Amino acid sequence: ELHPQIEDAAPPLAEAVSDLVFCNPFLPERIACEQVALGDASVQRSGTWNVRADLVGERPNVVIIQRRAEELLQSLRKRLEAGATPTAAEQPLYRDLAEYCVYYRHQGALLALARSFADPDVPAGDADQTGLYQVFRDDLHHSLAVPGIKADASEAAMAHAFACSFQVRRAFDAIFSFIVGGSPATSRLRAAIWQSIFTHDMRRFRQVMFSRMRDIAVLVTGPSGTGKELVARAIARSPFMPFDLKARRFVERPDRWLLPLNLPALSPTLIESELFGHRRGAFTGADADHPGWLEACGRYGTVFLDEIGEIDRSIQVKLLRVLEDRSFSRLGETGSRHFEGKLIAATNRDLGAEMQAGAFRADLFYRLCSDVIQTPALADQLAEDPGELSNLVQFIARRVVGAGEGARLADEAITWIEANLGPGYSWPGNVRELEQCVRNILIRGAYHPPTPTPRGPHQQLLADMQRGAISADDLLQRYAAMVYDQCGSYEETGRRLGVDRRTAKRKITGTAL
Repeated sequence: ELHPQIEDAAPPLAEAVSDLVFCNPFLPERIACEQVALGDASVQRSGTWNVRADLVGERPNVVIIQRRAEELLQSLRKRLEAGATPTAAEQPLYRDLAEYCVYYRHQGALLALARSFADPDVPAGDADQTGLYQVFRDDLHHSLAVPGIKADASEAAMAHAFACSFQVRRAFDAIFSFIVGGSPATSRLRAAIWQSIFTHDMRRFRQVMFSRMRDIAVLVTGPSGTGKELVARAIARSPFMPFDLKARRFVERPDRWLLPLNLPALSPTLIESELFGHRRGAFTGADADHPGWLEACGRYGTVFLDEIGEIDRSIQVKLLRVLEDRSFSRLGETGSRHFEGKLIAATNRDLGAEMQAGAFRADLFYRLCSDVIQTPALADQLAEDPGELSNLVQFIARRVVGAGEGARLADEAITWIEANLGPGYSWPGNVRELEQCVRNILIRGAYHPPTPTPRGPHQQLLADMQRGAISADDLLQRYAAMVYDQCGSYEETGRRLGVDRRTAKRKITGTAL
């Protein structure tokens, strides 16, 4: 005689699988869930999922859990069909188990569809979205349609589950594709990107946040060469897109997922034109109406503002309006337009210092900082895991010369780096410099890092003035000090500055005679 409940057959695997459905796959909690699910049978015992050049294929734990989850699902289904009565607590465990199994049965097809969406040369309509949805829907509906299990089996619920599964598959693939490396710092970066896409609470995301994430701007900070644009690309490839039941297809993907704007390379007028758009005749050379990135990205695209710390304050005001009420106007236009997409900004500057110096608006910063991602410097990654250098070099070498020759180039590069730069090299250009190092070794058999010219006070003052990162008092004090260094006299310094010697000394030393 069957027990009236299914409790004895479910834990701990069912509870662990339920946690796997909603956990961040790049945090240690993912591996902890796998270990709970498998016990002594767990193969992978490291703290996080890492991307390493020597790992190929699916993780062993995933394969084992998938098989055991399928066996458990079929066992529970038989018990339920035989009259077992699930408790209220067991209901969601069964639903999560069913969804987990259905996802992994179709993850290969979901991945193929995701990559066809990511390929600009493949029209979205070429993929068989309708066929995949029908198979997925029928499978999930069958898995949930058992006695005693209360589940929303409506067409809308099936379409939402399908869209969520497709988003998870796209996001996972995008993060792994764009963020390579196996250091703890890189693993934390992947986890942070996942949270930017889904928040830390996947259950809440699926219920209410899936359609609201585009309203939250992302600020990516970190040194130059650490992959801030790659972070933006991973997020931009992963928005939730509903499945249109009438058209039997996903809503149209953006023509371009990410629309980047490199702010330092453009004048303020050109930035405004590219970002907000302009009407014909708005300025000299505006011969036709021009939609800007905010308009062109549509509902599912992302605008990426690179080096936002260098944006002119007049544009900061207009950008603040976009973040506050999602409205903007083209240059030369009085009417208001609505920004539907997502905005990501990046900077290698200390925006706190920029605000203090008056170069960056505090109200704009506090509109951007609701979601901040910090990209790690290469030196920090290597400090945590010295072996990460070899791992990254292998990835780079394969990308440069292909898999066949990549291993030999990687060996050459590592040998040269160890012999000539040593473990103490700081890699000031970060991963970007490492990639150029590998390319230099490929072409010339050597790499010669640039030797920085020491900056004197004149060059440093000019640089700070160009960045707008210096107060009026500090400007006068530093300029007076440079004049004094040249002439060696407070009286002469005062004469050159047009002040008396007492004022000159006070400006230089902060004291009076």
